[in-house]
Amino acid sequence: MHVISSIPEMISIRNSMKGSVGFVPTMGYLHEGHLSLMTAARKQTDTVIASIFINPTQFGPNEDLDSYPRDFERDEKLAREAGVDFIFYPDKSSMYPPGYASFVVPEGLDRHLCGAKRPGHFRGVMTIVLKLFNITRPTDAYFGQKDIQQARILEQMASDFHLQLQMHIEPIVRETDGLAMSSRNVYLSPEEREQAACLYKALNTAKTKYTAGERDAKALMKAAEEEIFHHSLAQLDYIELVDYQTLMPLSRITGRAVLALAVYFGKTRLIDNMILE
Repeated sequence: MHVISSIPEMISIRNSMKGSVGFVPTMGYLHEGHLSLMTAARKQTDTVIASIFINPTQFGPNEDLDSYPRDFERDEKLAREAGVDFIFYPDKSSMYPPGYASFVVPEGLDRHLCGAKRPGHFRGVMTIVLKLFNITRPTDAYFGQKDIQQARILEQMASDFHLQLQMHIEPIVRETDGLAMSSRNVYLSPEEREQAACLYKALNTAKTKYTAGERDAKALMKAAEEEIFHHSLAQLDYIELVDYQTLMPLSRITGRAVLALAVYFGKTRLIDNMILE
């Protein structure tokens, strides 16, 4: 495995590659969710590139950019074990040089869920991912369902800009108690970590009602919300039931839908979702 920090070098190496190229963009501090994407890319493509870059433009002014967990040596070891061929590890000055002034702006898919709570977040996400796509030119790109709004926005961007790649949205990887794996889980205190399993319990509570025939959005959201409220350390940020394709709120499920929620434990914000269809 090789670590590449130079953009011109990454472009040159990519130009020499033959066959399919799988790409997994990350912000590092890898966990089993990231590794599942790398494993999928390893199985399905000839060469695997993973990027590690903590993108400053997707963090708000009061968010955790400075404290975001970092451990490159650990990440390098895990990526190698997952079968990654190249790690692209650029610095901020390379990705956003002096005078940088161009951004990609979402239209519509960011109106709800995390987009409504984190203004400008997906502008930063779309911009960095398009830049990474242009540098690595993958045939296949891999994202996790945990960040479902991000995945759908990037899927739409790839379609709208006629990018010549296949987007893969892989299932959520969970801890044994159901908590979705996230780099931010390390921020949780032991008591917060124990209660954080309520996100998955809430989704499953709603799913049980859905499986039993309930299709009213308010009833399904209420079922999930009540589960969250049973946990004293959980502060609900949002819970929404949206159409999978448009990410617009639903009053009643008639097709593929996403039940998504965000919950604070102290200063740590966790997200999760479940697809209902």
